[in-house]
Amino acid sequence: MSASAAPTAPEAAGAAARDLVAIAEGFALPAPVAAVEPLGQGNVNDTYLVSLRGEGQPRFVLQRLNTRVFRRPELVMGNISAVCRHVGQRLDQEPAQPGRLAWQVPQVVPARGSSTPWLVRGEAFWRTLSFIEDSCSHETITDLEHAREIGYGLGRFHSLISDLPAAELADTLEGFHITPAYLADYERVLAKSTAGRSAEAEQCIAFVEQRQGLAPVLEQARAAGRLQLRPIHGDPKINNLLMASGAGRGVAAGSGNRAGSGQAIALVDLDTVKPGLVHYDIGDCLRSACNRLGEETRDWQAVTFDLELAEALLEGYLGQARAFLTPDDFAHIADAIRLIPFELGLRFLTDHLAGDVYFKVSHPGHNLERALVQFQLTRSIEAQLPAIQAIVERLQAEVAP
Repeated sequence: MSASAAPTAPEAAGAAARDLVAIAEGFALPAPVAAVEPLGQGNVNDTYLVSLRGEGQPRFVLQRLNTRVFRRPELVMGNISAVCRHVGQRLDQEPAQPGRLAWQVPQVVPARGSSTPWLVRGEAFWRTLSFIEDSCSHETITDLEHAREIGYGLGRFHSLISDLPAAELADTLEGFHITPAYLADYERVLAKSTAGRSAEAEQCIAFVEQRQGLAPVLEQARAAGRLQLRPIHGDPKINNLLMASGAGRGVAAGSGNRAGSGQAIALVDLDTVKPGLVHYDIGDCLRSACNRLGEETRDWQAVTFDLELAEALLEGYLGQARAFLTPDDFAHIADAIRLIPFELGLRFLTDHLAGDVYFKVSHPGHNLERALVQFQLTRSIEAQLPAIQAIVERLQAEVAP
């Protein structure tokens, strides 16, 4: 091959692999890097699993942050470092919970020869975190016990960060979950979109028109002092909860074969950690967990909110979170469960009317289909609001100190 010839695909792949090894070795890892391999199928960041040379060495997660989404990545890393440090200190001070595997938190790895937990190579922003071994995640709820563990995991995380002052975290996603702002954006887009709307789009528009008064319920409570800003995860989808696989080091010693398998042991993907209302997390977690058909189904008319899953999830959550929740917090849980799917449907509908400029789509009308799913889920929640409120009240009484 001549010196000016373009590299072949294997040569290019080899060069890319060497570049990744060099980047990984720019962090203060305990041993030389043996391999860097793709990990997961995330839609935002590029993620790799780093293996080190030597038997028994820990593994690490190398990520290139998407700076188009996270425009101030140094603030994102500041939030992650603050939360991981705080949770680590809390775990060091607390006794083990009987019958539970230890809760784990990713550790931020500094750049080699620096206290800064990131590297910049060209326009790319890189970071490295510890890898949580012997764990797995799921895209959908498998059964009631799984739902209970999902709730436990979110409640455990909220409890561990409940005494971290929200003012110590940067607001890296301004306007996130502020439903009145999404409604105002929708109204601006709607005013410019007057022709060629489908019957289903008109149905969604009518749905929003009937529920505009729902939008400010949580923000009004916060403005009135009934709800307070706390650190939140920001994206507690069920696949961000790691469950013990029971396959090795995650299993408690002497506790039996595969002991602890299925227990929630970590909440990861901390890029969206920020100040907010815990109700955003509660509503979003239940929205993602209690629709068995998922938000990508085209059979939107069959979507329902599974009350049994919701009850199990709330049992797990409130068993951990009760100590820091106030009566006003409890009073607005049902509101949050109703509001968050409405909010997401509103965002999908807005993007559809705007020409699909924000959310990735795979076909025309994709965002409209997503909006229909979330609005149908909202209808199902509305039909069961008395039962949801009764569950919250019962659990509030049962877990009261």
